[in-house]
Amino acid sequence: MLLNEQTARRTDLWPGDLLPLPGGALEIVGVYGDYGNPAGQAILSLPTLEARFTKVDRLRFGVLTNDGPELARAMVDDLGLEPEQITDQAALKGLSHTIFERTFAVTGALNVLTLGVAGVAIFTALLTLGTMRLPQLAPAWAIGLTRTRLAQLEVLRTLALAALTFVLAIPVGLMLAWLLLAVINVEAFGWRLPMRLFPGDWLRLGALATIAALLAGLWPALRLARLSPAALLRSFSNER
Repeated sequence: MLLNEQTARRTDLWPGDLLPLPGGALEIVGVYGDYGNPAGQAILSLPTLEARFTKVDRLRFGVLTNDGPELARAMVDDLGLEPEQITDQAALKGLSHTIFERTFAVTGALNVLTLGVAGVAIFTALLTLGTMRLPQLAPAWAIGLTRTRLAQLEVLRTLALAALTFVLAIPVGLMLAWLLLAVINVEAFGWRLPMRLFPGDWLRLGALATIAALLAGLWPALRLARLSPAALLRSFSNER
């Protein structure tokens, strides 16, 4: 017999174990993923099911045919079935694919929106930090560094901060994903999704984050490069 993952985890029975049933215990030969199903279920071969459970009613039938619409009309007209009792698997599969494609399209749009919001947040933060760091940059200008050189150093600092954030974010994200899949999802629903790693996507994300940080840091750096010496000298006005 086969057990769905929910049943296997609740009963701690895995391939090779025996499950007591009417007529004798059966060996579990496999565990299958049954995502979204809260109930524990098992799969038996039809002869085994009929031999052990003689009073089970046959309520569902699957018919494989190339005459789908004609057969459906015949079952409605001749057998008295309701149209909603008949499911066209090909149409259902097509609808599922359409829903998945729309879901992926929405996910892509949300990714672009998230990246845009992150870029605006980085720009605002760097603009604020540029104003706050002016008193720290003024002494460097006073000892001989040009405003252009200070602006270049600010851009490099922004890129280094973005790279450091990316390097730290990857392991944190992987740890959170593992906790969600292996711990929280199992405790909440009884089944676990497989975890896959995509290093290529990480590199693309790192490149996009670096570009976003560079674009966000250019304007504060340009402001610093064009800042008048009088504005830098005013940074010393409150010194005692």
